[in-house]
Amino acid sequence: MELILKQDVDNLGFKDDVVTVKNGYGRNFLIPTGKAILATVSAKKVLAENLKQRAFKEKKIVDDANAIADALKALEVKIAAKVGAGDKLFGSVNNIDVAEALEKEGQSIEKKFITVTTVKRLGKYNATVRLHRDVIVDLPFEVIAQA
Repeated sequence: MELILKQDVDNLGFKDDVVTVKNGYGRNFLIPTGKAILATVSAKKVLAENLKQRAFKEKKIVDDANAIADALKALEVKIAAKVGAGDKLFGSVNNIDVAEALEKEGQSIEKKFITVTTVKRLGKYNATVRLHRDVIVDLPFEVIAQA
């Protein structure tokens, strides 16, 4: 079943993508929740026209995202956490902690756009920040012991 997504769907695609899914997934979840519509010939023509009109606006958004990406690459992010025996943390460091650390550095990025594997030890790690569908940044950060 071919569908046009009306909003971003995790592990499937972004808004206005044409995707192929199994019939049950499309019929029972995506269409009833308003996340997608059937990709008929007329719907594809309307989509093509909308994408053409949006291309110019999209360029400015991508340029802004690239500027933020360059600013993020220049940052050295250190997250202080409570440490137990050895280098093991009390709790863990996740995307919320990275978002708060970026906020302190002056970059406001929503936590849902930051992907971090759960960190339970001191050391250097990488987070993936999705600023736009075309602009994805690897953000290195370090977890240090709280003084």
